[in-house]
Amino acid sequence: MTQTPSSATDRITRALADLDQFGQRNAWIHVAEHSELMQAATQVDAAVADGEDLPLAGMVIAVKDNIDVAGMPTTCASPGASYTPDQDATSVQLLRAAGAVILGKTNMDQFATGLVGVRSPYGIPVSVLDPELVSGGSSSGSAVAVAQGIVDAALGTDTAGSGRVPAAFNAIVGIKPTLGLVSTSGVVPASPSYDAVTVFAADLSTAELVLAQIAHPDPADPRSRRWDSRAPLAAPAAPVYGVPTSQALEPMSASWRSAFESSVAALTDAGMRVVEVDITPLLGAAKLLYDGALIAERTAAFGTLLDREPHTVDPTVAGIVRTGEGKSAVELANNQFELARVRALLGEVWSEIDALILPTAPGHPSVAEVRADPVAVNSWVGTYTNFVNLLDLSAMAVPGIAPVGVTLIGPAFADRALLDLALHVQHVCTGRPSSSGGATGHPSTWLPENASIAVFGAHLTGQPLNHQLTSRGARLLGEVTTAATYSLYTLDTVPPKPGLVRNTGSGTSFIGEEWAIPVARLAEFLGDLARPMCVGQVELSDGRQVLGFLCEPHALDSAQNISDFSGWAEYTSFSPVR
Repeated sequence: MTQTPSSATDRITRALADLDQFGQRNAWIHVAEHSELMQAATQVDAAVADGEDLPLAGMVIAVKDNIDVAGMPTTCASPGASYTPDQDATSVQLLRAAGAVILGKTNMDQFATGLVGVRSPYGIPVSVLDPELVSGGSSSGSAVAVAQGIVDAALGTDTAGSGRVPAAFNAIVGIKPTLGLVSTSGVVPASPSYDAVTVFAADLSTAELVLAQIAHPDPADPRSRRWDSRAPLAAPAAPVYGVPTSQALEPMSASWRSAFESSVAALTDAGMRVVEVDITPLLGAAKLLYDGALIAERTAAFGTLLDREPHTVDPTVAGIVRTGEGKSAVELANNQFELARVRALLGEVWSEIDALILPTAPGHPSVAEVRADPVAVNSWVGTYTNFVNLLDLSAMAVPGIAPVGVTLIGPAFADRALLDLALHVQHVCTGRPSSSGGATGHPSTWLPENASIAVFGAHLTGQPLNHQLTSRGARLLGEVTTAATYSLYTLDTVPPKPGLVRNTGSGTSFIGEEWAIPVARLAEFLGDLARPMCVGQVELSDGRQVLGFLCEPHALDSAQNISDFSGWAEYTSFSPVR
């Protein structure tokens, strides 16, 4: 995980020094004044000293210049469209409330139209891996600022892949959440139905921590969504990954295809189950974003702005957006029906796999290649990204075996589970460390709606009924201990289980596990509960009362008291059960 200094003022001082050392490299459109930054950092340090819980205290963040930051100009990389907002976008408000300091606004493909990062009058931010190569767009400056280490994280936006391609082209992490999880209020729209605010960071742990602060419903955003109550909280114990067929990889450059195939082979060698999936329908749907009537969303969103100062408008952007003027409502209806058809096909795919693994891009073009054929090369770059938002999917982009970047894709609201899978894939491909306690090191920072339940026997990790939790997307939160007021018995059941009973007087403490389970799956889980087991409030040693498994009193008549053991795991290791 990114290490932050002891104070926000220290971190801002270092960020400004790094900015001076590395130069702006065309990554920035506006950097806040030194005095403003130090004042903000001082306020964060004072709040921490007063005991406020600020999860992002000491973090410096960059913001893509189509997202409002109060007092800083929003340009969308188009000087003619510039304005200065008097309030932050909702996502920026939440970052500040969590203790982050906003360093400035970053360069981008104009009006968020492009995946290459060259369509800006403020210069071209090139890849940190090779100055001859593009940085990726449209969130070009945000990715470069993170890859340089100047900021800890950055906000981008993603409609066609802009929160993922720049991550791949700069060897960092990009999280594209489910549409609506992060508010787009205060974001200049590109295609409002398919826009998402994204997070870039050097590692998944930092990206998750930032995303946890901004993934909240917002009444100011008509497309804001709450977590699906069935959303999985963790990846399955034995995930199945879907990979594209050989034919679907034909658009790739030789070096990126070789690296992607090596990444898949590494997963297989690591014991992960990989199956081929025909992604032809997805690639077909991807073409609708720019070649179909869906382009009219961009025309409606900002087409009128192209005429304000035409000399500042990128001609490629203008040409793309104006094509929407000739699209009909009938074409749009047909496109939307086609997307619905492909979404239905995907339902069958998700019943067989837990995530798709695709190349984030088919290759990494040079600035010269993009200039020579700006539309065709840009379209090629989006081969494996354009369909994701159209089909309401979640996605995580991480480095694979160099030079390729890989993206894990899942259904809507699979974000929390994808984080686990992404870390495992990245670990296999790059050797970056993983964590079994919650793949990103923050097992409880970003959980959808859930219920907590304590288990003490056959549902513990490694025990025969643990699958009843994991198959329902439950997540292990950690070991817990009861208050010293209980007794433990072994019951005559199949499989063998312990019975936890509260005493009227003194008793003993026992070790168990606390799990979070999606609220909509709790009833289903409890429906598998067999007598004499029952559910009630269990008091833990930390004073909390949580839902937990207990035992009906009548079952104790022929049960053996095993309270001399610290818990079921110790008992079964000493006296194996059958």
